[in-house]
Amino acid sequence: MKKTLKKVFLIIIGIYVLITLINQQKALNQYSKNEQELAEQIQQQEDIKQELAEKKDDVNSLDFIEQTAREKLDMYYPNEKIYIDQGL
Repeated sequence: MKKTLKKVFLIIIGIYVLITLINQQKALNQYSKNEQELAEQIQQQEDIKQELAEKKDDVNSLDFIEQTAREKLDMYYPNEKIYIDQGL
């Protein structure tokens, strides 16, 4: 009777350990996936930061100021003729 009780007890403990290990592995897999997604987001944000830093440097350039004045403010140099093609 005692041997049977020990075997049942060991089987129950074994099943518990197995279930716990499976659940922990699932959690580890999820954490790993989350880590990869966050690393990708960090890289994207670093790229955006780099682009913004480059744009910040360009904002103070004369070429950027001239281009912005032409495109957004419709400003041109004196005596500069602008032709607009009305096309069909």
